[in-house]
Amino acid sequence: MPYVNIKITKEGATKEQKAELIEGVTNLLVNVLGKNPATTVVTIDEVDMDNWGIGGQQVSELRKKPKP
Repeated sequence: MPYVNIKITKEGATKEQKAELIEGVTNLLVNVLGKNPATTVVTIDEVDMDNWGIGGQQVSELRKKPKP
């Protein structure tokens, strides 16, 4: 039974987008590894941008900076 955990920042992914992610990942496991979709589990965790860090900085602060 494959288990896939997707973590994304909490920025308003819609229900439809999440459904597409779940379906797409499930199909990928079916097509590439021959896994049974009925026993494939996909979860999505939405993480607050204050709780996600890249390069020693919170994503919430990085997003405030102008892009070069």
